[in-house]
Amino acid sequence: MQVIEYHNCDRQEHWLEQIKKSDWSAGQFLYELLKENKFFEMTGEKSRVMLLVDGDDLISFCTYAGKDDIQPTELTPWIGFVYTFPQYRGHRYMGKLFQEIEKLAKAESVREIYISTDKTGLYEKYGCEFYQTMDDMNGEPSRVYRKQVE
Repeated sequence: MQVIEYHNCDRQEHWLEQIKKSDWSAGQFLYELLKENKFFEMTGEKSRVMLLVDGDDLISFCTYAGKDDIQPTELTPWIGFVYTFPQYRGHRYMGKLFQEIEKLAKAESVREIYISTDKTGLYEKYGCEFYQTMDDMNGEPSRVYRKQVE
């Protein structure tokens, strides 16, 4: 298994088709943003799509982005579009992506990373702490977690 960055790999078409296979509406939205070249416009120009792959198989993906679905806010950066394909769940594979994101954050001297979710009990196992409830772009309440970068 290895972590790759979508925009820095030579098989973007393949990985785009793999993202498209996700059964989650946000995964489909990410697919559309990438396909229509609107990803950076929506998330910020330094944003990244991180992929955990095993050969030709996409296991998990997420973004490390300047902006997410909590807008407007001064909080940044964000981990977003967090998804693991069903057959790979329960093995904490997302932790491998989080480790890579922490390395990127450290290199940028970032001290905190945020995650917006409706889940409880998922991100705590990766060292995230509940920060506060904030409204997302649709006006819906979302739980915002914060991860300290060490």
